[in-house]
Amino acid sequence: MRIAVLSDIHGNRHAFEAVLADAHAEGVDEAWCLGDVVGYGADPNACVRLAREHCAICLAGNHDLVVTGVMPMDDFSRNAAVAARWTQDELELDNVEFLRRLAPDGLEEDIGLYHASPRDPVWEYVLSSLLAARCLDVQEQRVALIGHTHVALSFCRESGASVDGQTRAAGALAGIGTGKWLLNPGSVGQPRDADPRAAWLLLDTTAWTAQWRRTEYDIEGAAAAILAAGLPSSLAERLQYGQ
Repeated sequence: MRIAVLSDIHGNRHAFEAVLADAHAEGVDEAWCLGDVVGYGADPNACVRLAREHCAICLAGNHDLVVTGVMPMDDFSRNAAVAARWTQDELELDNVEFLRRLAPDGLEEDIGLYHASPRDPVWEYVLSSLLAARCLDVQEQRVALIGHTHVALSFCRESGASVDGQTRAAGALAGIGTGKWLLNPGSVGQPRDADPRAAWLLLDTTAWTAQWRRTEYDIEGAAAAILAAGLPSSLAERLQYGQ
């Protein structure tokens, strides 16, 4: 099966629509979302509707959990909290109920799915081989998908205790037929790896390959929507730089 793995959409309708169109053109069988459908961006209702329509699997991220009242805002930065409160006011009831039913982890096709990590599905930022090794120690599945960091990454343990960690540029291809893996597609709606294009992962569970993809989208349109909504201007500015 060919799967479009998406994460961290963050209310960015422009990016989400572009990635879904790109994935459809690739002939994927399903789309899986690793959470944070909302937060930061100006189109939370549109993004939840797109996730409901197009994603066979959808997890809850920390931003989804906070806007539904499942977790407090104490651990959020000022701008993230401002955006979360605005999103709470904007979300339609049926979209709130959809988000409230989601969990931050899951299992599909013997692949682990976690918004953040196998150790902490909600909050852990797996950005180093040291943290990845600790996750792989407890990870029950051979292959797991994680998001949350907004950085396209892979971590692999082939044998022994050493872990190979790499950032993944557009077009990078990995054979994942052997070893134990953590795969991060990067962020659809707010990349933080200096590439402003929307990030996603093309996962093939027949050939056991993973390819990191980037999709051009209307960044200016997404930024303008953030400003028009009265959200912090820094949330619009960062889209231009992928930071």
